[in-house]
This record gives sequence, C-alpha cells and structure tokens, in this order.
Amino acid sequence: MRRAVPLLFLLFLSARLTGQDPRPNIVMIVVDDMRYDEWGAGGHPYLQTPEIDRLAREGTRFNRAYHAVPLCSPNRASILTGQYPSRHGIIDNTSRNQASFMLDLFPKYLQEAGYTTAHVGKWHMGNSSAPRPGYDYWVCMEGQGTTNDPVLYEGGASYVAKGYITDIFTDKALGFIRDHAEGPFFLYIGHKAVHPEAVQRDDGTTDLDVPKEFIPAKRHQGLYEGKTYQRSPSYSPTATVEGGKPVIENAFTLRAEALAADPRWAGSMDLGIAEKTIQTRAEMMLAVDESLGRIRAELERLGISQNTVVILTSDNGYFFGEHGFSLERRMPYEESVRAPLIIRHPGIASPVKEVGGLALSVDLAATALDVAGIPVAATIQGKSLLPLLTGQAADLRTVGLIEYYSNENPFPWTAQLDYRVVVTDRYKYIKWLRFDQAELYDLASDPYELQNLIGDPAHQGVVRQLQEQLKRLQLEALGLE
Repeated sequence: MRRAVPLLFLLFLSARLTGQDPRPNIVMIVVDDMRYDEWGAGGHPYLQTPEIDRLAREGTRFNRAYHAVPLCSPNRASILTGQYPSRHGIIDNTSRNQASFMLDLFPKYLQEAGYTTAHVGKWHMGNSSAPRPGYDYWVCMEGQGTTNDPVLYEGGASYVAKGYITDIFTDKALGFIRDHAEGPFFLYIGHKAVHPEAVQRDDGTTDLDVPKEFIPAKRHQGLYEGKTYQRSPSYSPTATVEGGKPVIENAFTLRAEALAADPRWAGSMDLGIAEKTIQTRAEMMLAVDESLGRIRAELERLGISQNTVVILTSDNGYFFGEHGFSLERRMPYEESVRAPLIIRHPGIASPVKEVGGLALSVDLAATALDVAGIPVAATIQGKSLLPLLTGQAADLRTVGLIEYYSNENPFPWTAQLDYRVVVTDRYKYIKWLRFDQAELYDLASDPYELQNLIGDPAHQGVVRQLQEQLKRLQLEALGLE
C-alpha cells in the first residue's frame, strides 16, 4: 500500500544512520468497559483526562469506531486476532482457556518479524493467567483479578503485587519499555479499569455474581463527589421503552420477574445509574489517564516518542441508564457498541485529525501489522486503518458488522438476545436472531435511537438493502465468501 508519509521515511533514514531499528514501536492500550465518550474531550461533562485529550490532539480520533462485539472476552479476541467472533470462536464470557491458547494472535507475526512483544494486564479470554503464544514478556492476572493487591502471574510464578492495579500495570509496562528501548517492541496493556468489582458481604456472599463496586485509587476517591452527569434524551430511569423495542420490553419484563422471584437480583438493578456510580467510574479513569501520561513521559525521556505509535481503545461500552439499561454493556445501541479509538502515529507528517469513516475493532490487528511494515496475515478479516490516518481514503467500508451471541449467565433477562447489526454512515439495522423482530434507526436524524423505523413504509427500501448486506456480511464473517 502506498502512503504519503515522508516524515516516516526520514525517521527510518535517521534510525538507520544511528544504528537503531527503524521500525516503529507500538503501544496498544485497551481500557475495560470504557464508553466511547468517557473522556474529557470525548464528551464527558466533568471527567478531566488531559493525557487522553493530548493523545487525540497529537493523533487521530475515530468518531465512527465500533466494537465487532460489545462484550469483554469476544472483543478482546477480535482485537488480537482481527477476526469476528463467529470466526475465532470466543463468542461470550464463558472461560475458554484451551481455545484461547489456539487463537491466531497478531503479536506472533510481530514477534516473528523481530519485534519484542509484551502483554501486561487483563487477558480475559479464558481465566488462565498462563502466557499465550506470541509474547516474549507476560504479566497477567487470573480472570478479573482484584483492584487492590492483585495476584499476578509473571516469570512462571504467581505472587501478590501490593498496590493499585492500574499503577502496578503501568510500572510493569514502563519497565518493559526501558528494557527494550532500542526497539522495535510491541506492548499491549489491558487495564482492569474501569471494570467494577464484586461486592462481598461480611458473610462472604455476593449478589448473584453481579459485580457492582467501582474502586478508584485512594488519591482520586471523592474528587468528583457531588458532580452531576448530563443525561441523554434516551435516559429512562423507570426502564420503560418507547419507539418500538419489543424484544427489550420483553427483557425488562423478565428482569422484573427475576427480581420478584429472588430479591438478591436487586443489586443488579440500579435503574437510574446513580450519580455516585458515574462519579466513581470517572475517578477510576483518572488513574488510566495518569498511566498514559507516565508512558508518554518515559517514551520522551528515552528519546523514542517520535518512533512509537500509540493506540487507545476499549473492549465495550457501558450504559448510564440509556434505554433503561444499567450495569450493562452488551446491547446493540450506541452507548454499548461504539468504541473510543485514538491513534497517534508520529511518523505521519499531517495525520487526519478526526475520521468519520467506519472503523471496527477487527481492524486493529491489520493496522498494527501495517504500521510495522509486515504483510497482513490471510487469517485477519479487518482492514488497516492507515489510509484513514493519512487521508488517502475517506472510508474503508460502506457497512460494518456487529455480532452478539447470548448465553444464560449472568443475567437471565439477557438470555436469547442474540443479534446481528449492520451499521452504515447513516443507518443502523438490528436483527434479533431468536425473535421475528428487527429495528432500524436513522442515526443522522435520531442519534439517540428513540424511534424504530422498521415498519415505516418510506424506509422499506433501506430495510431490504440492509437485509441483503447482513446476509453477505455474515458469510464474510464466517469466512465463507
């Protein structure tokens, strides 16, 4: 692929003259459960994230990035394989330890090409903390781990690491960067933040496997106390649904029945998403922002910042009461399926500042390999985003596919809500696979997805077109076309 990046050429030439490897280092940061707008310049009304904001100013912000699947395990697999869940087989959060050792992870191609590769942080494709193939350095927690004093696996042994987990992962990442500053290296950081932690009572029990407590670093606790989050027009504290969402209405009925049958489910029904919940999430994000700042400062101190590409994203979004959802992130609406995505590539002389074309989490594997000048493996289904960064292309695709496979746990009201989504520059089509129901939203005129147009006579042509696109995309995702 041709790219107009003369500055990158000059960096390569300078590196060769000094004896350094000219290929850029790559740092990929995946924040757990971070909404697309859960950062200062991204739209949060009071959260201050100066380092993420700076990354966006110096790099490229993707305004139409989407998760291939809005759920932790399967989307992490999609990020690292460049494949859809229907292809790589990690379709939900069930622990699939053996399967996760067999994934075709893109870091192995970097490793084979001479990159030193590292995984630091959360894995969550199978709960085993043992190293997966393709990594030279591995620090991991088992499953979800704990926020304070976590048990880590490193160097063939497990131990208790004292401190706050975001800080600990950052320390490990900085150590790796210092040890391999000559490059080229690939560093993946999987933060636990901003994932909640199970609340354990004095008797040792929890609320039916529902994690609910957000734990900021002690230095950040209470900093946003009293702040108010501006609610979306789709906010629905009573969990009522308008605009034609019968599948969701049925799910809310099942939720009410579950609560009536077992009051312990009450812990999962913070229907309005309390202000305190949003405040503590924002306070957790402060350590993530500080982590990015420490990494930036170390890259600058070592003189390798201008030869290091930084990618920041998340594994899925989160609802703050929109459409009646709370403590949830697996539904097909924008708060869940849209992704924060910022890429800083200092080798591009004049990067596009904001990209409006569609991008998917399956594209990050191809992008990382393209950055390194490595041919994109045939197993990767995504596309390199570099043409969007350089402005050589306004878009790479006219439609994007989002998959979701439900399972029975942890919430009985979300069982059987399997769906597929087709998203375009204007429309979103949702097909519920176990129900004879679909939804259509005009995101240009109805960005909050309040009015389902599936039965509107004026939009039947659009419906038919998107139905055909869905058939094609499903075959592509399975590798059958």
